Amino acid sequence: MKAILLKNFGESKELYLGEIEKPIPKQNEILVKIHHFALNRADILQRQGKYNPPKDVTNILGIEMAGEIVAIGENVTDFEIGDYVFGLVAGGAYAEFVVIPEKMAWLVPDFLTMQQAVAIPEAFLTAYQALFTLANLQINEKILIHAGASGIGTAMIQLAKINQSKQIFVTASAQKHQKCFELGATHCIDYHTQNFIEEIQNITQKNGVNVVIDVIGANYFNQNIDVLSIDGRMVLLAILGGYQTESVNLMKIIGKRLTLLGSTLRNRSLSYQITLKNDFWTYAFELFKTQKIFPVIDSIWNWENIIEAHNYLENNQNIGKIVVDIS
Repeated sequence: MKAILLKNFGESKELYLGEIEKPIPKQNEILVKIHHFALNRADILQRQGKYNPPKDVTNILGIEMAGEIVAIGENVTDFEIGDYVFGLVAGGAYAEFVVIPEKMAWLVPDFLTMQQAVAIPEAFLTAYQALFTLANLQINEKILIHAGASGIGTAMIQLAKINQSKQIFVTASAQKHQKCFELGATHCIDYHTQNFIEEIQNITQKNGVNVVIDVIGANYFNQNIDVLSIDGRMVLLAILGGYQTESVNLMKIIGKRLTLLGSTLRNRSLSYQITLKNDFWTYAFELFKTQKIFPVIDSIWNWENIIEAHNYLENNQNIGKIVVDIS
């Protein structure tokens, strides 16, 4: 089969369209002929050699796909050949074919296109897990979402709005603010020109926010601590701004009774991911159907332009998800 392969770890120019052996579905797995995949920051980190796939998972990039089932393994009961599905995989989505455990796949509903469907799994599962499973976001609480215009950020804004958050603060570059407001953000902060601590403390009369969802890491760590209110919770999902901070005032954490959580999704157990996927779909199916929430797609690329697509994501030019068509 054709697949996007990697010559060496490094820049996007190391990616190329080559050929590799087609996978074979094992017990409880389905083989999907991919029509679309979506890009994620994890892909860039893996390309750079900074994020290895889980053990026994292909080195081919890609964790989100949508396509048609062309073969099924033993004991598969949920799907048939010819079904159109989408889902989250541990790796291998930058290819013509990929295997996925049947319990991790969704049927594409008639109210979603396959391009819309492929933009859902990573962003919305991560957002749902961070907001509700980890941060335990409550109605009328205040939240700060960093990188609000990212795929995860655009999903998180919508879920926070549905959950009736009192105030939804996001950090994003100025040209992305309008979209964040349209999705439900109440306050947008340009991280290039504004200090998010000062802005939030002025608006909240120094009460801060109940929840911070962060993907930046070290560069924002102490500022996040400062902006959290009593009994505040912070969930750290990525470390785009570094992984080591020189000093932390632990008295602030103790004094404000803060809860700090770190999380990834890709290396969670299959059983955890299946439970999360099922819980989320029970929660979100009708919301998608009635368009109260929706995947935000920035742009659609052909996989022959994968280098340019990676550069586009790496340069933070997107608002929402980047989808890639295979043709």
